[in-house]
Amino acid sequence: MHISKILDLEKYPIDQPASKDYLQIIDSVKASLSKDGCALLPNLLTKKGLSALVSESEDKKSKAYYSDSKLCNVYLGKGNPNESNDHPQNVFMERSNGFITSDLFDKETQAYKLYHWKPLRDFLAACLDKDKLYIYADPISNMIVNLCKPGQTFNWHFDTNEFTITFLLKEASLGGFFEYVPNLRTKDDECFKDVKQVLNGDKTRIKRLKLNAGDLQFFLGRYSLHRVTHNTGKTDRLLLIQSFTEQQNVVGNPDRVKDLYGKISNQSEKKDNRVRSDSLLD
Repeated sequence: MHISKILDLEKYPIDQPASKDYLQIIDSVKASLSKDGCALLPNLLTKKGLSALVSESEDKKSKAYYSDSKLCNVYLGKGNPNESNDHPQNVFMERSNGFITSDLFDKETQAYKLYHWKPLRDFLAACLDKDKLYIYADPISNMIVNLCKPGQTFNWHFDTNEFTITFLLKEASLGGFFEYVPNLRTKDDECFKDVKQVLNGDKTRIKRLKLNAGDLQFFLGRYSLHRVTHNTGKTDRLLLIQSFTEQQNVVGNPDRVKDLYGKISNQSEKKDNRVRSDSLLD
């Protein structure tokens, strides 16, 4: 299937950087990202594109990985014995969702074609005033489907990579909301005090985004705390997640990758050699 059959390029001509509509979309996305680190392009997927992506994901649901670890902190890592029990690194929450990993989508799948379509990456870079964005280097986790079955949830967390786009493929009939706290930490500061306030129940800065199947969400998940609330309906929630980085060859902590996805790639094996854009916790 050609990209023009997957994306509504008439409504969103993201492959035409010289067009007036393209520039208007860029300005709109920039304004939203500047405001709260999140932007939305409703119904970017065509009906055929959405149907194809849902079908691919449904076919692979039986291969979704569910971690043995059902409790996790916001850094999706281990605790810190040098900190107090109520420190954000030592606060563990339920994580029960599954992941359909990147390596299950071969080059012939529509999800793979979309992720590797360069005009999309160039468009995202323009939205961020970057010369270039890179494919997240881990072939296990760079393009995944988050599967939340009824009763499941994905706890508060930060991303390893700076920029993530998601396509909601199938919404929960009830619950399964995406919530986030914009810019809760910075490249230079973990802002533990602010994170702790959210974990203690402070809802002042929490935002809830209403997503519909076919929508594109552009999100700065490295710095904004986010989660998917419990799916309280009777249908699965499917979210296609595609990750990009400012620098080339960025991968996640191998312990985190193994815990989340059940396996690691050669790129993730050597923790000490990882390329990082900051010194923040994963």
